[in-house]
Amino acid sequence: MARAGGERPAAFRAKLRTFVNLGVVLGTLGAAFAVTVDTRAAYTALILANAASFACAGLIALAGVPNYRPLPRPEEHHGRTVLSDRPFVTFVALYGAMGLQYQTVSLLLPIWLSAHTHAPHWTVAAVYAVNSGVCVLLQSRIGSRVETPRQGGRAFRLAGLFFLVSCPLMALTADVPVWLAPGLAVLGVAVHSLGEVWESSGGYALGFGLAPDHAQGQYQGLFGVGFDAGQALAPVVLTTAVLGLGHAGWLLLGAFFAAVGAAGPPVAAWAERTRRPSHDTAGAPRGRPDQAPLADTV
Repeated sequence: MARAGGERPAAFRAKLRTFVNLGVVLGTLGAAFAVTVDTRAAYTALILANAASFACAGLIALAGVPNYRPLPRPEEHHGRTVLSDRPFVTFVALYGAMGLQYQTVSLLLPIWLSAHTHAPHWTVAAVYAVNSGVCVLLQSRIGSRVETPRQGGRAFRLAGLFFLVSCPLMALTADVPVWLAPGLAVLGVAVHSLGEVWESSGGYALGFGLAPDHAQGQYQGLFGVGFDAGQALAPVVLTTAVLGLGHAGWLLLGAFFAAVGAAGPPVAAWAERTRRPSHDTAGAPRGRPDQAPLADTV
């Protein structure tokens, strides 16, 4: 992905995420059809179609992704270089923690709306649509403006502030009349989705920008493992801590996201101080003059 994106891998990744969200919209429509029909045949067809989509994606990857040759690596680099890159490992931990925001919309809010509010059941579908729609419309536009590690750190901080606002809005859905709850839920998710776009854009900028060209594989591998670890812990954290504390849990969650986001700029600055410019095979510095140098060693 880093090679295909050329000098702008973060912007390229943001465009890919736009298509991912379009796919989510299409998949949601298919799921809605199956739920409406509500028969064994419909659910079986949905599961088989989902399995077929993975097979098709694999075939597209095999047939369409170029076979890039590995880049030469410096002699001092080894197979576990990423684990000695303390700024990057710290960023991965922050990104994994901030990743709780994804299941705030997909898991926590639906449970909250169903168990603690009088909002109509269609409200859950509405918030999914708003979340996907905002990401489809804005991911590429915002992602193209967040490409350097320094920009990524600022985007991370801004995302935390959006989440600081969205979490109390979602909590308030339990305190308003039934006719107002859907609108407040949609408003909260719209604000949250803006934070999601900035968070993912900042993550891509730091994830790609801090990795040496020859070691993108192991760096993106650790990046993915850290994110998945956060997703694995999210259900336990959100359903026990947040739901258990009620409104106070939502406020603490927003404060937690803001604190994690605030660490973005200092970590980005720390990472930049530990890098030295990498060079291509001709000896010329890589990237534009306004871009922060990429990592070569730590």
